[in-house]
Amino acid sequence: MTGALTHINEKGDAHMVDVGAKDDTERTASAEGYIRMKPETLALIRSGSAKKGDVLATARIAGIMAAKQTSNLIPLCHPLMLTKVTVEIEEAPTLPGYRVVTTAKLTGKTGIEMEALTACSVACLTIYDMAKAADKGMEIGPIRLLTKSGGKSGDYVYEGGIGDDIVAG
Repeated sequence: MTGALTHINEKGDAHMVDVGAKDDTERTASAEGYIRMKPETLALIRSGSAKKGDVLATARIAGIMAAKQTSNLIPLCHPLMLTKVTVEIEEAPTLPGYRVVTTAKLTGKTGIEMEALTACSVACLTIYDMAKAADKGMEIGPIRLLTKSGGKSGDYVYEGGIGDDIVAG
């Protein structure tokens, strides 16, 4: 383990970390996730013929909205003033399916990893929701942090590992 759990106090109780004394720094985090589906479902989404409408545009908006709502969804997350959220969705034909990459940015006192991960998760879930009439067997995952920068703990870059065999095809 790389460090102590910051959301657990000396008595073992969960609490929200006090970040009041921390300096504001520019912080950025990126996450990725995958959704695997039948080839015909991928073709349906690609053609723009899904019954619910533009699957990928809706997933992008849902991911951005989710990042903004992270503190309402994850109990010990601080509400953050995001300065940027992006949701990129690219076809991953070897799955077949899509790779979703999200990035969140701010200048503040606490990290932004959960916002990037939440955006990614909800974007993938939205693709599922929009296409489930055609394919209830879609699979989501892995979802993981790719990079983070800023703050006291320094930078992080994903170097591969769990789940790489799943997305390799």
